[in-house]
Amino acid sequence: MVSHPGEYCWSSYACNATGQPNPLVSPHPLYETLGNDAQQRQTAYRELFRMHMDHGQMRAIREALNQELVLGREDFKDKIERMTKRRVRPGQPGRPRVEEEQAEYDVR
Repeated sequence: MVSHPGEYCWSSYACNATGQPNPLVSPHPLYETLGNDAQQRQTAYRELFRMHMDHGQMRAIREALNQELVLGREDFKDKIERMTKRRVRPGQPGRPRVEEEQAEYDVR
């Protein structure tokens, strides 16, 4: 999409990184912990974007998003599964195997 979040028109980056006013953006509690004043928070926020993600990280994020799965450590995934009561990891590919004892055949 863009090479930097500041280039995306719907990003909150300009507000959080430079202090540009935006009536649609309200400070997130984690953002508030980045510093004691606006200047410190903006500087710390910009630092979060200085390192570029490698291709492996980007691929993992895209795969998780495309499959509507959770990305993170196993204990985090366990917690999200308990909270949402839904699967957050990829399942086994293909159809489930049918065991012969359980199979029903319609012979006419």
